[in-house]
Amino acid sequence: MEFLVRQTNRMPALPAEELAEIKSRERAYAGRLRDEGVLQHLWRVPGSRSAIGWYAADDTTHLHDVLSALPTFEWLEITVEPLATHPQEQPVENRRPRSGGTS
Repeated sequence: MEFLVRQTNRMPALPAEELAEIKSRERAYAGRLRDEGVLQHLWRVPGSRSAIGWYAADDTTHLHDVLSALPTFEWLEITVEPLATHPQEQPVENRRPRSGGTS
């Protein structure tokens, strides 16, 4: 399954060493997720502390496990949107015929 994940970071001000350690763990974890094919793409939202990610997970429980393991999870506001393939994106042979007519 594919998911669009919107997240806003509400991390409080932290000592520089602690912040650097959390960011390092977050980068390493994101790299593992990319290597595993879970994190497909990640975008920043300019002018904010928000990001939008495209994730591929086995199911919603798998995605929850992935997101809740983020080192910054406790400070994130997260919205998840499951994605489904639009009929226009499917090969013609896989499209369902329209009711009452031809495809």
